[in-house]
Amino acid sequence: MPAPVVWPQDRPVAPPVRPTTPAPLQNPKTPAPQVVTVLHRLNGLELFRIMLRDEQGVEAIANFDEAFRLNADIHTNVIAGLALEDGETIAVWLPEAEFEFAVPFPDPKAPPPSTGGPRFSLNRSVFASPDLTVIDSTGKKMTARFVGVDGATGLSILKLSAKIPAPPPPLKDDSWIAVGEGVRLLGPEPAKKFGYANVYVRMGEYAGTISNVTQAPAGGVARFKARAFKLLSPANVGGIAVNESGETLGIIDSVQAGEATILPASSIRRAAKRVLANQASVPKPWLGVKGDPIASLQVDQIQKLGWELLGASSLLEGHKGILLTSITPNSPAAFAALKAGDVILKVNDEAIKSAEDFSWLLEQAWPSNNVEFTVMRPEAKAEQLVKVALSAPPRRPFPGTRQTPTPRVRWLVNQGIETVALRPLLASRFGSTAGLLVIFVEPGTPAFAAGLQPGDLIETIDGRPALNAAFLPSTNSAVTKLEVVRQKQKVVLTVEKPPNKK
Repeated sequence: MPAPVVWPQDRPVAPPVRPTTPAPLQNPKTPAPQVVTVLHRLNGLELFRIMLRDEQGVEAIANFDEAFRLNADIHTNVIAGLALEDGETIAVWLPEAEFEFAVPFPDPKAPPPSTGGPRFSLNRSVFASPDLTVIDSTGKKMTARFVGVDGATGLSILKLSAKIPAPPPPLKDDSWIAVGEGVRLLGPEPAKKFGYANVYVRMGEYAGTISNVTQAPAGGVARFKARAFKLLSPANVGGIAVNESGETLGIIDSVQAGEATILPASSIRRAAKRVLANQASVPKPWLGVKGDPIASLQVDQIQKLGWELLGASSLLEGHKGILLTSITPNSPAAFAALKAGDVILKVNDEAIKSAEDFSWLLEQAWPSNNVEFTVMRPEAKAEQLVKVALSAPPRRPFPGTRQTPTPRVRWLVNQGIETVALRPLLASRFGSTAGLLVIFVEPGTPAFAAGLQPGDLIETIDGRPALNAAFLPSTNSAVTKLEVVRQKQKVVLTVEKPPNKK
């Protein structure tokens, strides 16, 4: 998900010296029963939607061989998961979950909303039920239910159908984390064949040391980094960090230049608490600003945003705060009358020393929460308090941003329809010559009500070829006719024109 607040990188810090020879751990084989294996199985449609949303170039689907079956083939991801203290809650790095699972699904049994709109049950997929299996350290398999994604951390929270037999040890307190301490990074590696799915699920281990610790402004640890004695790669993201005694320290959320950045245990607890309290995904809170840390600026850069020389010099002496450089229209910041040139000194009375401090404090809030900023303005002599009601980030207008979407793609997305163009070779397997493969239909839209389904192949729109990029349906007609191929049978669907859309 693109970050709504963009901060420049801090000034580079020299990386710690990497040991030339591995320093052996005190007890490298101490078991870590809280580290489980999560098997996430995807069919072809789910895989394509993830590729489209992740901008990986869905044109590659034309290269799938003839044996590929869109609805039946299973693609299995193997990920490390962390069992929390209750033995039935799992935290796992599952970035595709947001696209596959976090979709409202019409449900007539759901309680009526206060808005009078359609009834929805949260986090039920428009595809098949999520296929998630958890394997504990003893080899026992358990079904897992997806609860939601925590937008602030990116972690997915699952609930098991039964508790893990051996109670997981508690997460280690962040106060233990210090530079130079030994760390073990656990994640899946090939082992013996599992069941019929040709999946390999043994946990491998990388030994290393903690190389950097970033303190949270309110106390504790915001993030820490570790270097292993074997080269790390993005494949290690999602791995579980434990200490020499097997106690959980955190979950890897990125790897750069062979160094892992790790979410500490306190962040994992907060993520689980947010999602379980909501029983659904919790978006990352959004403010809608861009800015620079005062400590990284020169006097003239501050003056360009309305500050006089004396005021700009005073700000630099303090080395604190974030200078806002732009405000997104219709954002929480805009509604609160924040503007370029304002300097945010505190968030909820916590002083801001860096961009990381500012981002971390915002992440602790939930969307719709109020936060209080202490602000200095060029035209004011005293600090001011500004209350801001955060919101969820604005919805992405269309999937994929590498290329400007055609009018036809924009029209389809406005109707809540996501598609992939299929050329003749692949379309022939659907009983067609060419068309648009539907990979998602937004619940509650006229297209959904008309019966359009993922897996349908749209051949024509109002009698014109669906692959005609410049063609748009008539805005004068009350309905749009879609000719689709479903299971090699032609079906005509009549889609009513959405209100207030052209």
